[in-house]
Amino acid sequence: QVQVVESGGGLVQAGGSLRLSCAASGRTFSPYYMAWFRQSPGKERDFVVGIRLSGGSTNYADSVKGRFTISRDNAKNTVYLQMNSLKPEDTAVYYCAATAALYARIPTTHHEYNWWGQGTQVTVSS
Repeated sequence: QVQVVESGGGLVQAGGSLRLSCAASGRTFSPYYMAWFRQSPGKERDFVVGIRLSGGSTNYADSVKGRFTISRDNAKNTVYLQMNSLKPEDTAVYYCAATAALYARIPTTHHEYNWWGQGTQVTVSS
């Protein structure tokens, strides 16, 4: 069926940068929205940023505005998350999500996405 593969996590110093990649694939699947979520131990999975692949509209969580940038390569059904000025509180497992559902607005809750990556650990040291 549909496969979502993400990569790029790692350990960085506070103030540093990291770029995550996520590719969604499937013989008949064409994502309409893709997004990044993150989750820390004992915490809920929180929305980070989402993008509509057609047109490129974006929606960022307030906590990452001005620091993170999402981009897309529609030919590859791939999105990237450029993370700059990283803070220790950004430490989390980052998950990529995708959906082909034609929502009117970019979904911001986990239940609105049905395809998920395995998660990649991002650790920011102080």
